[in-house]
Amino acid sequence: MRRAYPAPLLVAVLLVSLLPACSGDASRASAVRSEAATSAVPAVSVTRTIASGLEVPWGVAFLPDGSALVALRDSGQVRRVTADGEVTDAGSVPGAQHRGEGGLLGLAVPPADQTGGIVTVYAYYTGSQDNRIVTMPFENGRLGTPTPLLTGIPSAGFHNGGRMIVGPDAKLWIGTGEAGVTSRSQDRTSLGGKILRLNLDGTVPADNPFPGSPVWSLGHRNVQGLAFDSQGRLWATEFGQNQWDELNLIQPGANYGWPQVEGEGSGSGEFEEPFAVWPTSEASPSGLAIVDDVAYVAGLRGERLWQVPLTGDAVDAVARFDGDYGRLRTVLPAPDGKLWLTTSNRDGRGNPATDDDRILEVTVG
Repeated sequence: MRRAYPAPLLVAVLLVSLLPACSGDASRASAVRSEAATSAVPAVSVTRTIASGLEVPWGVAFLPDGSALVALRDSGQVRRVTADGEVTDAGSVPGAQHRGEGGLLGLAVPPADQTGGIVTVYAYYTGSQDNRIVTMPFENGRLGTPTPLLTGIPSAGFHNGGRMIVGPDAKLWIGTGEAGVTSRSQDRTSLGGKILRLNLDGTVPADNPFPGSPVWSLGHRNVQGLAFDSQGRLWATEFGQNQWDELNLIQPGANYGWPQVEGEGSGSGEFEEPFAVWPTSEASPSGLAIVDDVAYVAGLRGERLWQVPLTGDAVDAVARFDGDYGRLRTVLPAPDGKLWLTTSNRDGRGNPATDDDRILEVTVG
């Protein structure tokens, strides 16, 4: 077992918020620090280790049969993991190159009826010149030959973004980073520091906010968490620099302020305010899942899983598993209603136990 760390006071920096029943701006007050209200969220517990001995698992995507593909960041390998914990080799993504935080990152698998009946895997990876997205058929337990879908996303040893999901609109949603060049976040012609939206064939949807552009929102530093709530609204987690990490409600065409603003408090109305913020020491949020309108935020540096209710008058964040499992990278709902939660203790910044990295099963309620 991984050693337990002294648990800090279960607190978060919270934004008092009123959420309308439909999409739109929320009414916000200044950030305050308050005791976490555990009554506002369901209990959670780790019920078992699904798989262990993985090396820096990053993206996870479920297949139609209920098993999942897991991307290993540094090696570019992909493993298939069944619900009972069987791990097999599913191939690799040619061209993926590990550099710092870069390598094989996000995976997404749309329903097969959205891709012509063929199980198709979307992979986001760092190559020699850029970050890019490719598609690959998945047949007979193996990945096929990749086809480029989107290239030219800025890359570096850090701030590569990399999360991808297929939304309820059957579109591909992508979080990118500014790759250390902060001006990219405000440059609408750059794919860095953005949330992107594409048709599954790589074309730009006609109803994107900027005609002909995959850009859905801008002013981001490094987006690694994306999820939709029950109303079909998109939420994203974002790494701050030195002070504040963020959970944001994403609006089409909106500007989230980086590098002019980090966290809450732009005041001018030019930039969107975050829904909730944390000190960077308490989060570094990479993964995001939403179940019954409660956000689950996986923290790397914070080594905890945050629960944030997205409805109601007051937002109270609750920290779970403080230090129990080390750095937490990815969290997502499984077909059986539980959550899969991955550790990232072998990424060069953690303190790995002998069985790291792991996929943990988390039971909600």
